[in-house]
Amino acid sequence: MFWDYKYLLFVMLPGLVIGLWAQWRLHSAFGKYSQVPVESGMTGAQAARRILDSAGLRDVPVEEVEGKLTDHYDPTKRALFLSTDNYHGNSVAAVGVAAHESGHALQHQAAYAMLNLRMALVPITNFASTAYGIILFLGIIMHGLNVALPIVIVLFSVITFFQLITLPVEYDASSRAKVQLFRLGLVREDERAGVAKVLNAAALTYVAALISSVLTLLYYITAARNRN
Repeated sequence: MFWDYKYLLFVMLPGLVIGLWAQWRLHSAFGKYSQVPVESGMTGAQAARRILDSAGLRDVPVEEVEGKLTDHYDPTKRALFLSTDNYHGNSVAAVGVAAHESGHALQHQAAYAMLNLRMALVPITNFASTAYGIILFLGIIMHGLNVALPIVIVLFSVITFFQLITLPVEYDASSRAKVQLFRLGLVREDERAGVAKVLNAAALTYVAALISSVLTLLYYITAARNRN
C-alpha cells in the first residue's frame, strides 16, 4: 500500500500538505499573539479561573502541565490543564487558549451532547486505533493487507467518525470561550481579532486531521472495491 503511487499522490501528499499548513497557521498565530499582552494583565490561569468561577465551577481546578500547547480539559478528572507558557503567560494567545479549554468545562457542565458522545467514543476509538495499527502492520509484513481490508475499513471508520465528532466540540468550545472573555471583560474589543485568529488556527489542525483521515478511508474503500 505504502508503495502505491495512488496512495502517495492522493492520500499521503495532500494529507501532509494540509497538516503542515494547519500547523504553520497555528504556530504563526500563537507565536505572534503570545507576544501581545492583554491590557487586563491576566494570565491564562487567572482568566480560566474567572470563567470557571463565574459559571459556578469553583470545584474545577486549573493546573499547570509540562509541554508546549499541551493544554486540555480532562472530563474524567473534571480538571483543566494549561501548558506552562499559557498558565503563566498574560498574552492574547495564552488567555485565548485558557478560555477555550474552559469552554470544554462549560460544555461538560451543560451536558453538551456532542461532548458526551465524544467521551463515550473514547474507549471504542482507543481500541480501534490499537487494533488498526496491529492489523495494518501484520497485513503489510505478511502481504495479506487485501484480505484484512474489510476489518481495516471498519476500524478506520471509527477513528474517522471520532474526528468528525471532535470538530463541533472544538468549535463550540471556542465560541463559548469568546462569549465569556468579552462578557467578563477579560479582553478588550481590539483584542478580539487576536483571540479569534489563535482559536481558529487551533481548530484548523482538527480540520486537517479529519481531511487526512477521510482521504485514507476513501483509499481503503476504493482498494477494497477494486479488489472485488
